[in-house]
Amino acid sequence: MDMWPLVLLLVQLCVCSGYEGTPWCAPIKLKHGAVSCRTPRGDHHRNVMGTRCKIRCKQGYESQSSEVVCMASKHWSSNYACREIRCPKLDMPVNGGYKCSDGSDFNSRCQFFCSPGFSLKGQKTATCQHTSVWSVGVPTCVDLDPPKIKCPTLKDKWAEPRKLTARVTWDTPEGVDTADGILTDVILKGKPSKSDFPEGLHKMSYTVFDRAGNKGSCRFTVRVRVRRCSPLFPPDNGYMKCDGDKDNYGASCEFKCTGGFELQGSAARVCQYGLTWSGSDTTCAPMNINVGVRSAAALLDQFYEKRRLLIISAPTAANHNYRFQMTNLQHAQCGLDLRHVTVIELVGTYPAQVGRIRHRLLTPALALQLRILLRIPQRSFYMVLVDKQGIDKQRYPFPITTAELFTTIDTFPLRKDEMELQQEAGQSCQS
Repeated sequence: MDMWPLVLLLVQLCVCSGYEGTPWCAPIKLKHGAVSCRTPRGDHHRNVMGTRCKIRCKQGYESQSSEVVCMASKHWSSNYACREIRCPKLDMPVNGGYKCSDGSDFNSRCQFFCSPGFSLKGQKTATCQHTSVWSVGVPTCVDLDPPKIKCPTLKDKWAEPRKLTARVTWDTPEGVDTADGILTDVILKGKPSKSDFPEGLHKMSYTVFDRAGNKGSCRFTVRVRVRRCSPLFPPDNGYMKCDGDKDNYGASCEFKCTGGFELQGSAARVCQYGLTWSGSDTTCAPMNINVGVRSAAALLDQFYEKRRLLIISAPTAANHNYRFQMTNLQHAQCGLDLRHVTVIELVGTYPAQVGRIRHRLLTPALALQLRILLRIPQRSFYMVLVDKQGIDKQRYPFPITTAELFTTIDTFPLRKDEMELQQEAGQSCQS
């Protein structure tokens, strides 16, 4: 409702009452601003009843009212003081803060910042406006920096003697979070410390996570090396059996010769720290049978633990059992060699008897001693099978097939070990 008609009415009443031109309200004294007034009748006083004054404040200040009127109560219609414009106090961002040029005053410029490890999300500055509100809202500080972790350096280890692995140990690295210092998880990819690692390169990594889900990682390598000698090979006509990896430091290799061959050099060799083999080179030389010995026992001793013997005796070379047996064996020479069997023939009767080992002849006296020692009759066909320990294993008064002979020999305990070695070496034949 417009108060101006009411004011005019009051003025007229006052004039009639003798108040015309009389100062009525307190003079306006305005700090930080300017005032312009007009009276109802143009009096020179600026505070008579009904005077209207417009209030204008300087920049940075504001008044409760833009216009005031001198009332009959001798008071101005409202407060007219120019008060400084102020914005509400800013909230402090979590994990951060701010600095202002003039506190919360008008035009004050506040710069936001975050604690180490946190990044500002939002506007970096806010200004107090003439509307008493800040130009922007308070930003937030978020953890965007990944945690840091430093892995061990390259772990280089040599395998222990007789082993192909090495036990590798390291201190578990500790991650560092640049924000709140709290890590939620540390994950290792690869074998843990104090594990046995095989030969070669092993890539490892550690990954850490902070509460904000950021992750940091580092990598390192474990290298295990094996000291190795130059490789050994089985000798011709022999076998080699090694432990470990055959040529690693501490590995040992044992050598054996096939039946009919004698081992020369070292029967066992070890890969030493200096990466050389102990002992001397190993060879298998053909067995040297001395047929010039004076006794049957001395002849048989030469075959001890080396060959099996099949002694075949017949009264004459025309004996049909003898001829059948020898013909049968001639077609099975591979099987005989595979089973380390040496055939000794005793043919005829003393003193006209003949003894031979393949193409080497025995003296009649030595042949007679064999018959006597092994209790072999002279006047009929007879066979004796002797094993590598010199034990009389089987006697045959009649010919047998090679299949029967081989089946019998293959049941001997030592033969099982021989078969395994021959299978590893790939030795076989059809017979």
